[in-house]
Amino acid sequence: MDDIYIEKVLSGDREAFRYFLKEYKDMAFSVTMSVVKDEYIAQEVVQDAFVKAFNALKSFNRQSKFSTWFYRIVVNEALTRLKKIKKEIISFNADYEAYIPDDSFLASLKEEEQTYLINEALKKLIPNESLALRLFYLQEESIKEVCEITGWSESNTKVTLHRARKNMHVVLSDLMKSEFNY
Repeated sequence: MDDIYIEKVLSGDREAFRYFLKEYKDMAFSVTMSVVKDEYIAQEVVQDAFVKAFNALKSFNRQSKFSTWFYRIVVNEALTRLKKIKKEIISFNADYEAYIPDDSFLASLKEEEQTYLINEALKKLIPNESLALRLFYLQEESIKEVCEITGWSESNTKVTLHRARKNMHVVLSDLMKSEFNY
């Protein structure tokens, strides 16, 4: 479907670009939030990324999926913005207490509660870990596609995902303790 709209936009139909806005805005926002951790800045970054994608669409060579190409633009814009504002990102220092909740507790929560907990936990992870988890699990990109989007090597991507899963477990444990007294 993307190819049809790419052709329409390239042939001068600017309105056809609305398809991409509708199709990719939510995940672009989610990916951006994982990097900049601020809603207002994330909205600006997503807008800038769409403008950049629109202006660069003629250079899209179709060797990868449009989504991979676009998310690479989103990630680059987010990282550039992060550097510009020199926002200090506080790394989450995992507190490895003996407490580890069982997975059945998370499964017993309502979907809205799960979504809330997961989003709160992702906000607490460092940007690279949050980004890796969002791309791999929420966007269901392959390892290869995550590498293309982020510019990381395959081994770095796998290590980042491993650390992110580990840290996510710790963060979720802490959130469940504080939010649900589990």
